Amino acid sequence: QVQFVESGGGLVQPGGSLRISCVASGIIFSIDGAGWWRQAPGKVREWVAHISSGGTTTYAGTVKGRFTISRDSAKNTVYLQMTNLKPEDTAVYYCNKYWGDRGWGQGTAVTVSS
Repeated sequence: QVQFVESGGGLVQPGGSLRISCVASGIIFSIDGAGWWRQAPGKVREWVAHISSGGTTTYAGTVKGRFTISRDSAKNTVYLQMTNLKPEDTAVYYCNKYWGDRGWGQGTAVTVSS
């Protein structure tokens, strides 16, 4: 059974930084790759970033240059370091396999507000 547990969200001021984490069971991120998605209130879930099994990273245009996806293979954990946060980054953030083709966890809520 595949499970994702996201953590680390919270309230941050515009321009601030935050790192969120995701631990997986039932898959291996270093083999299956990983990605982050987010869903803002009233909007559909959108892709944010990918990290391939080989470590290649790709980003949505809206976060490129501000967000960094990384992986700790020993802990089977993937991270999303977010900097220069904007109010439009407010959303619930989810992780999944590279193509997002597994069930979704509960996510971790990030609120950017002054």
